Amino acid sequence: MSSVLSETIGQVRKLTLNRPDKFNSFNREMALSLQQELDQAAADKSIRAILLTGEGKAFCAGQDLGEAVDSSGPGIERIVREHYNPIIHKIRIIEKPVVCAVNGVAAGAGANIALACDVVIAADTASFIQAFSKIGLIPDSGGTFFLPRLVGFGMASALMMLGDKVMAAQALQMGMIYKVSSTDTLQTEALALAKTLSELPTKGLGLTKRLLNQSAFSPLADQLEAERKEQVAAASSYDYKEGVSAFLEKRKPLFKGE
Repeated sequence: MSSVLSETIGQVRKLTLNRPDKFNSFNREMALSLQQELDQAAADKSIRAILLTGEGKAFCAGQDLGEAVDSSGPGIERIVREHYNPIIHKIRIIEKPVVCAVNGVAAGAGANIALACDVVIAADTASFIQAFSKIGLIPDSGGTFFLPRLVGFGMASALMMLGDKVMAAQALQMGMIYKVSSTDTLQTEALALAKTLSELPTKGLGLTKRLLNQSAFSPLADQLEAERKEQVAAASSYDYKEGVSAFLEKRKPLFKGE
């Protein structure tokens, strides 16, 4: 059985981390498989949104520590450089919405992969843990980049140093995630959300994502100029013309992501 399950539902590619007996902790095979699946979803023009979730009780417990300490394994340096950094990079550069359905515990790299996604919905029983400090490591997988921007510097510092468990309701309250669902309806709600995004003008959503990425580094003047440039690109798209026509004609638009 593959460590990453892939299913196409309409215009949504659903990717499921599939090592439930290991709480979907990452080993090299699963990390490289997820990278491959993300590349395929990015390249497939018929796919307009991606849904990432986990099989079983956990979303992802982070790194499989058995592999991390294996003298014949890849070692921490390669694990970060070849496993996690490319996953985060791919999630952010894919100009399609990436929804994460956190179905259980998201710990360590698992938490930070979830937080790198565009929209995060979590089961009411799910939790987020910056578990690195418990074993003498530092937050990787973009954690020191995304978490302070989501919850603020002070809160991020405390969560990373103390390794507190944050339940889904608390994560929602502090702005870490978008929505909380019941465990029973999480997958249905997450898929509906991904389908909604896939039917929106995904060309424009991709440009929005590009600008959000850039905003982390840009002064206001540069960001305004980038917005001008991408707005011109958006205004030349099929989706813009269709959206305006549908508005004027008082009908539902049929976007193509072009």
